[in-house]
Amino acid sequence: MIYLDSAATTAVRREVLEAMWPYLTGDFGNPSSHHTVGESAARALADARATVASWLGCRPGEVVFTSGGTEADNLAIKGMALANPRGRHIVTTPIEHEAVLESVDYLRREHDFEVTFLGVDRTGLVEPHELASVLREDTTLATVIYANNEVGTVQPIVELAAVARAAGVPFHTDAVQAAGWLDVSAKTLGVDALSVSGHKIGAPKGIGALFVRGRIPLEPVLHGGGQERGRRSGTENVAGAVALATAARLAERDRVENAARAMAARDTFISAVLASVPDAELTGHPSLRLPATASFVFPGTSGESVLLQLEERGVVSSSGSACAAGSDEASHVLVALGYPEQVAQTAVRFSWSADVTGEQLTPVAASVREAVAAVSTLGR
Repeated sequence: MIYLDSAATTAVRREVLEAMWPYLTGDFGNPSSHHTVGESAARALADARATVASWLGCRPGEVVFTSGGTEADNLAIKGMALANPRGRHIVTTPIEHEAVLESVDYLRREHDFEVTFLGVDRTGLVEPHELASVLREDTTLATVIYANNEVGTVQPIVELAAVARAAGVPFHTDAVQAAGWLDVSAKTLGVDALSVSGHKIGAPKGIGALFVRGRIPLEPVLHGGGQERGRRSGTENVAGAVALATAARLAERDRVENAARAMAARDTFISAVLASVPDAELTGHPSLRLPATASFVFPGTSGESVLLQLEERGVVSSSGSACAAGSDEASHVLVALGYPEQVAQTAVRFSWSADVTGEQLTPVAASVREAVAAVSTLGR
């Protein structure tokens, strides 16, 4: 079997498991406890925060540990919008992850915010001049995903953040899919807030982080003991924080080399699928895309049926976001890109880790051709 659904989750790296294990066993203390066991946990948490801050190009005090990317997105969007006195206008895109879209919709429904959705082209790109044209005096936040979780398109975040900064508007990006493949340094990107999730880079599920620039006010979403400098209450997940820090250090150490190798394999795989599968169409941008993501639509088929045929051939992939798996609705991302709903429902996404080689991907293209042909035959 070859696992090509790393955009949904990755396996926990052995080094990560070994690093976190002591904080699940002997050093199990609560970092808020003022005794030896608690102080050991507190030191581990501080070290993990410093490592994650180095990865994210910020100060340790600007890192908030969360339960994952979804909570980080919720805290960024709700927290920044509700604490910002500029007004009640938010700018985003229609191709965000559900965590962003649902947070924005909550603010619209419950707090009377007005939302402007930026247009995207057929490849999923947002143009900086489009953002500049919709920012207003009462815009309280702009949020644009760094790399799309379904089609893999990478946005010009540096340029978009610069536009927002010139207008005095805080800018957040969901970097969950970008982490491990792209530079997620807030210093480089120029963003005010950035969300990441551990289980996309070899840490376990249940840990994430949010960078929030120090000058940005943030209204907590969770209330209680005032942990994380009052921004996120709840006893900290020390083992998870250590895991995230370890995974981040390893991912960043090998990022450039891994990305180059994955990109070459990706382009060969895309060419093979497009050449061998009639009517197949690549979704997302042809070059400005994640190094290890290739997504297609296969008109005249059912994406779910293709997935079943692929699994019979030892290939595990997905139809898009794992958070929307099982839904009968067409992908909101593909619909926003202009695909008819019937075509959007034929989507299949392949995403892999740095451990997958080009040689392993080569036979997958043949499996895709066979799977699509089998489904097409059944449909006649």
